[in-house]
Amino acid sequence: MEDLRKIKGMQIAKTATIQEGIDGWVVPSQSSNRNYFVRRDFSCTCPDCRENHSPCCKHAHAVKYFLGFEKPDGTVEKVRLTYKQAWHAYNQAQTSEVNEFDRLLRNLLESIEEPEYVFGRPTTPIREQLFCSVQKVYSQLSSRRAKSLFNNAQAKGLLKNSPHFNTTSKFLNTNEATPILKRLIGLSALPLKEVETAFAVDSSGFRTTQFNEYCKEKHNTKKEHKWVKCHICTGVKTNTITGVRITDGDSADCPQFAPLVQDTNETGFDIAEVSADKAYSSRDNVGLVDELGGTAFIPFRKGATGRPRGKSHTWRKMFAYFMLNQEEFAEHYHKRSNVETTFHMIKMKFGDKLKSKNKTAQENELLCKVLAHNIVVLIHEIQELGIKAEF
Repeated sequence: MEDLRKIKGMQIAKTATIQEGIDGWVVPSQSSNRNYFVRRDFSCTCPDCRENHSPCCKHAHAVKYFLGFEKPDGTVEKVRLTYKQAWHAYNQAQTSEVNEFDRLLRNLLESIEEPEYVFGRPTTPIREQLFCSVQKVYSQLSSRRAKSLFNNAQAKGLLKNSPHFNTTSKFLNTNEATPILKRLIGLSALPLKEVETAFAVDSSGFRTTQFNEYCKEKHNTKKEHKWVKCHICTGVKTNTITGVRITDGDSADCPQFAPLVQDTNETGFDIAEVSADKAYSSRDNVGLVDELGGTAFIPFRKGATGRPRGKSHTWRKMFAYFMLNQEEFAEHYHKRSNVETTFHMIKMKFGDKLKSKNKTAQENELLCKVLAHNIVVLIHEIQELGIKAEF
């Protein structure tokens, strides 16, 4: 069976066009018009790898022949892989981002159901309120200055009417906006389902415009900004965010692990592994990932033992793996570094400060930043991987 995969892989390498991306290769299917993505570790998104758990499918063999270090006689020459920037895809994504952002955002909002009109003065449709709110956060403009963006969107036919500039502020102040934005974040990540199987969890703080008077009064220190903490689960290949929770700045990280991973699973992603730092080390977290069919690569705290509690045999198994295979464990664990990249992308592009004044609006503004980030990531992956954004 493996020899047949090698033969087919050689045929693909000779007849098909294999494209190299930032973190893998796009390989055409032999039997259809679709493409599969072969990662740097030679795992693939094809059904053979996903369903039969094949260690190396024909698409991976095709890439090896394409790279020239697997020879027809079966011998393998070890070659150091280099990581190149796909400049053509990057340039295309950057130059078309603004127009593509509006188009994808509008298509994404088609899934929102409008409440039935009953009585009174008609309000601005929820889809249009969402569109303007996310567009304002994406632009980092004030509500008044963003009014010109709403006018442009109306001229393009993306909005029926350009709303008053206060519409976005009022909408972000509503509790009803929070679950809608969380659902849209999961939906915006779904087109990358075939690419993402490894995930990382962490949190980071975002500064508000309010000040904390507690330290000033109790410890006689200078006043400090209040912070809001954003907990995310992100794919380590594309940096798309599959789960998000917003809490107070001093809240604990560990309790947020389970809901983030569950959100990722419920969105429709296949979870092969999840990496996180020691703050998330617990029997429940390790056991949850195991129940979902994946492996949790979370380092153990100092003084931790492999003794299971209750039915947590996964804890003992991972402790033994951690102690006996530390170098191999570290290769998986250090994928967690990608979550730092994700936060850096959000803060550099959309700012690390929240302009809203109250807690509800701050949470919704931060969710808009995450949603805008996912759409920008999707624009880039459309150019690089040739995927279709179908929500």
